[in-house]
Amino acid sequence: MAAACKIELTFADGHKMPALGFGTWRAPDDEVEKALNEALEAGYRHIDCAPVYLNEPTIGRVLRQWIDSGRVTREELFIVTKLPPHGTRASTVEKFLKRSLADLQLEYVDLYLVHVPFTVPEVDGPFLTDGNGEIVLETTTDHVSLWKGMEAIADAGLARSIGLSNFNQRQIQRVLDNCRIKPANLQIENHIYLQQHGLVKFCKANDITVTAYSPLGSKGIEKLLNREVPDLLDNPVVKGVAQRHGKTVAQILLRHLLQRGIATIPKSTNPDRLRQNIALFDFELSDEDMAELNGLDQNLRICDFGFFPGITKHPEFPF
Repeated sequence: MAAACKIELTFADGHKMPALGFGTWRAPDDEVEKALNEALEAGYRHIDCAPVYLNEPTIGRVLRQWIDSGRVTREELFIVTKLPPHGTRASTVEKFLKRSLADLQLEYVDLYLVHVPFTVPEVDGPFLTDGNGEIVLETTTDHVSLWKGMEAIADAGLARSIGLSNFNQRQIQRVLDNCRIKPANLQIENHIYLQQHGLVKFCKANDITVTAYSPLGSKGIEKLLNREVPDLLDNPVVKGVAQRHGKTVAQILLRHLLQRGIATIPKSTNPDRLRQNIALFDFELSDEDMAELNGLDQNLRICDFGFFPGITKHPEFPF
């Protein structure tokens, strides 16, 4: 069994997801090809993708090579992808999923998420912008209708499980109040500075698993956001816990999430860090460690979609 499978989360529909996955956001083709090969070699089996990351065809080629060579079976893999912002309407769910399936060279995905709760006009290429450089919005987003489209692709077997990403509690409740198939998972930004305890508690109470993206922070998106972001890896409290355990700071941040019952998808293209990030199953944080790390919460969001100018004007902007 691959190392990443030592902790799994069980969905309400009975399917299981490895709690540690490999993130592919902001990994261009040349980097993601090498890194994904390294990740699969290291034991990662949960791979997180999205069409807006612009690398699904490369990911698909690597997955196909591994499956065709017999180094891994399709059943051993847990592949996640997402409905993009220009597809968040019931009429385009199946089209965009089938496009991702073709790029990933798969017949189904294990988990299909609505990437964001807002909609922009459908385009083939960069999102439309107006004369002020702001994203053109489609403000008729209908989550109830959209979720019926998601249920239809689950019924068709194109996605084994379906879920949400970046939705707030009010938006999730709207789906829960009108669904036939409950969301299996919510993917959100979550790390020591944005622990979202209330939202996580709400999800657990409704049998929705949670996946944390940007678990190590997102220093790499400073240029996208045009502002400084905090360096989680430089926090003295986390460094102290890491020193006590003889582990890296990243390992402590990831283990903290796992012990909170949250899955996580760190992204790295560095082979050594890839292997360090998966080596989380030979130690546990104590109650005292957890309390120290829980105390670092600042409700500080890094990925606030500032790279989508004007998106805060959308009526379903979630934050």
